[in-house]
Amino acid sequence: MASLLLFLFLAFSVVSADEDAFIGVNIGTDLSSMPSPTQVVALLKTQNIRHVRLFDADRAMLLALANTGIQVIVSVPNEQLLGIGQSNATAANWVARNVVAHVPATNITAIAVGSEVLSALPNAGPILVSALKFIHSALVAANLDRQIKVSTPHSSSIILDSFPPSQAFFNRTWDPVMVPLLKFLQSTGSYLMLNVYPYYDYMQSNGVIPLDYALFRPLPPTKEAVDANTLLHYTNVFEAVVDAAYFAMSYLNITNIPIVVTESGWPSKGDSSEPDATLENANTYNSNLIRHVLNNTGTPKHPGIAVSTYIYELYNEDLRPGSVSEKNWGLFDANGEPVYILHLTGAGTVLANDTTNQTFCVAKDGADRKMLQAALDWACGPGKVDCSPLLQGQPCYQPDNVVAHSTYAFNAYFQKMTKSPGTCDFKGVATITTTDPSHGSCIFPGSAGRNATVVNGTSRAPSSNSTSSGCDSQYIHHGSSFTFTSSVIIGVVVLSVVFL
Repeated sequence: MASLLLFLFLAFSVVSADEDAFIGVNIGTDLSSMPSPTQVVALLKTQNIRHVRLFDADRAMLLALANTGIQVIVSVPNEQLLGIGQSNATAANWVARNVVAHVPATNITAIAVGSEVLSALPNAGPILVSALKFIHSALVAANLDRQIKVSTPHSSSIILDSFPPSQAFFNRTWDPVMVPLLKFLQSTGSYLMLNVYPYYDYMQSNGVIPLDYALFRPLPPTKEAVDANTLLHYTNVFEAVVDAAYFAMSYLNITNIPIVVTESGWPSKGDSSEPDATLENANTYNSNLIRHVLNNTGTPKHPGIAVSTYIYELYNEDLRPGSVSEKNWGLFDANGEPVYILHLTGAGTVLANDTTNQTFCVAKDGADRKMLQAALDWACGPGKVDCSPLLQGQPCYQPDNVVAHSTYAFNAYFQKMTKSPGTCDFKGVATITTTDPSHGSCIFPGSAGRNATVVNGTSRAPSSNSTSSGCDSQYIHHGSSFTFTSSVIIGVVVLSVVFL
């Protein structure tokens, strides 16, 4: 799912009994509304995410990830697959441009060739293995084949009769692809990428699958699903699907290829036809999944063998077409605020996603200067922000430009409003970051060096839906001179709700 979009995934590891599993996330969002690559990387660092996957090979993101130590998986988008699968030279050019040009500064560790090709782009199925081999050959020529693995993500829908797992097999239609594909993964020491969505399994089961079984909730022994052939007990859909893939591979006489789950998650909001797409269920599923994976529980068929997993997804996609649920798989809103706080006590430091005490509001990269000026005027006027630190001779006067000054004013308002939703927008020219913008003696409100002042009042910042011109302020930026008249800090305190 989510093809043709930028994805960031955490958790690359060739799993084995001797390695710990990783848990991670992916980002799929419209590039015009997502945070800048620098801001994305800052959030990854804050959340202790050390492994990422890009659904394409976005140059700006690869440059932002350089010299961070973060392991990166880049991908061949589906629309480029036919060309690469039919031309060794095209594959070599792709690797040269998107991989060789960025290593070693950017720590690229794998290439995902396409996404759910057999189900999303079946006409490309016959050349899928050729595409993987051509990409691998290019890596061999660049002496990078030992450092960088090659694979392709599959939808779990290619597995038929998935319960009981011991009877599962891949759709026989795809045997001419799956057999050589698995042999390629085996010969190159790579892994099978699998997308596992218990939410969809639950929704399509017509009540056969209990909600608790899909959400990793504890089940009494009498409610556990038992594979009559192996007598293995299954307490959740996730493990059953992963083991079904293991059994499907063994049906083809392949038993030593590890599985990495490249997508799994639960939507936090849906329409009337999706009553179980809720904040509580999304939090329950992802929290339980993270704990399960990081505990190296493995599966009933392979207990103790790590199953690294990528959570779908890091950000909500408000602009994505389709159903309500399609827009609401994220752990964070596009502005960096958590949709809910994961229940991760004892699960380590990855995705401790309460960033409410570590966020700042700054001018968005590339924002129109006139719009920034209008928003700055509003913040220091009707918004009643104390902009006196921006006056000439004061600590935040330099650098003397509208970007720097609006960043200070936006953040001061955001902190004053207790970081309430909608208070870091300013008609689309502001965004949230986890990087402290303080510099030199200019300490921004909300920084460890200073606390913001919050006073009751009535003013709200102009949002993207506001009809205010944003030009009512008497604070004007004129190159190196300022006029500023304001004496009282007034604002509305709106408490944001954190879902626990």
